[in-house]
Amino acid sequence: MYGIVNKAIEDLVKANFGEEKWDAVKERSGVDVDYFISNEPYDDDITYKLAGAVAEEMDMTVEKVLEAFGEWWVIKTGQEKYGGLMAAGGHTLREFLVNLPIFHNRVMLIYPKLTPPEFKVSNVEEKSIHVHYFSKRQGLQEFVRGLLSGLGKMYNTPVEIELLQSRNDGSNHEVFKVSWS
Repeated sequence: MYGIVNKAIEDLVKANFGEEKWDAVKERSGVDVDYFISNEPYDDDITYKLAGAVAEEMDMTVEKVLEAFGEWWVIKTGQEKYGGLMAAGGHTLREFLVNLPIFHNRVMLIYPKLTPPEFKVSNVEEKSIHVHYFSKRQGLQEFVRGLLSGLGKMYNTPVEIELLQSRNDGSNHEVFKVSWS
């Protein structure tokens, strides 16, 4: 993953728990990187180690850490660093989700070495949509749940997110039903 992902984890911890807690997370994780360069790729293992260390330090599950990080990514990192790109996704949550399959095409212009996930949508209704998540990376479904929740917050639209299908259950990808009122 790119350094911007690891930097966002650092920012999340520092903003919510302070510099000392970040130092404890880094020590526990065994990650020996002083500064993450946003546009440089890093081994995925670093990100997983950081998430695991945050979970241990905060006495949370890794799933809850990933979900919180997904929300943070949209609300803080996405809007602060890529406001124009995020705004171009649509004027409403529904529009953004319908446009989600082409979103990473635009992101790849910024990060050419990116191995992005693939999103597809189905069952597009007035108040709900099914979001299909395909990735080579395992274990990030709760991060995606957090992203979807963060998008709801970005559009001031309370969402309900239901995992309909998972690779944990033998499927080849995850399917989330996102509903709003």
